[in-house]
Amino acid sequence: MIALVHPPSRSYLDSRTGQLFGEGGVEQTLHPETNAKTPVISGVHGKVIMGKLGNETAKAALGRATWKLLHTMTLRYPEHPTPDEREALNSYFYLSSRLYPCGECAAEFQQLLEKYPPQTSSRRAVSLWLCALHNQVNARLNKPEFDCAHLSDEYDCGCGDDPVDAEKSSPKSNNIDPMDLEDDQSKDDITGVDMIRGGR
Repeated sequence: MIALVHPPSRSYLDSRTGQLFGEGGVEQTLHPETNAKTPVISGVHGKVIMGKLGNETAKAALGRATWKLLHTMTLRYPEHPTPDEREALNSYFYLSSRLYPCGECAAEFQQLLEKYPPQTSSRRAVSLWLCALHNQVNARLNKPEFDCAHLSDEYDCGCGDDPVDAEKSSPKSNNIDPMDLEDDQSKDDITGVDMIRGGR
């Protein structure tokens, strides 16, 4: 007779949360995609899902609405985003490149993302990155280049900024304008990567 004896487990499953607690009190989840520290968003990378959009009028209206959404989003993006906020915006761009209702437009967006990955380190970085991408599309469509220094004029949502904390309203911080394009910052503050410039 053979008896198989399993050694006592040094981990247990919390039935309330579904988390696996291991030796030394280090907590791990059963499914890594649910770990709050390193979220894994499935479906971000892959082929375009939608087919060709044959109606040119609908395609143009969709394009204008999409640029309005994307530019407004980047102009409202935090000036100092958290890693989670950076990942959320990065994922949004990649998911949009798969799900955009105009398949040929989505394929072009995927090519642009491959060549120019999203720069999400700050409001300024991402808004100028998106403007540079928009100008790439404009060049292909033989449209005039958009002056990226006037993004907030063209894509003003009228929503205003978040309420200002008393700490943030000091005279020193009021003099800092993240969209001041006279201050030529050629490198991303966080990564040190060369910034994409456009429209000057």
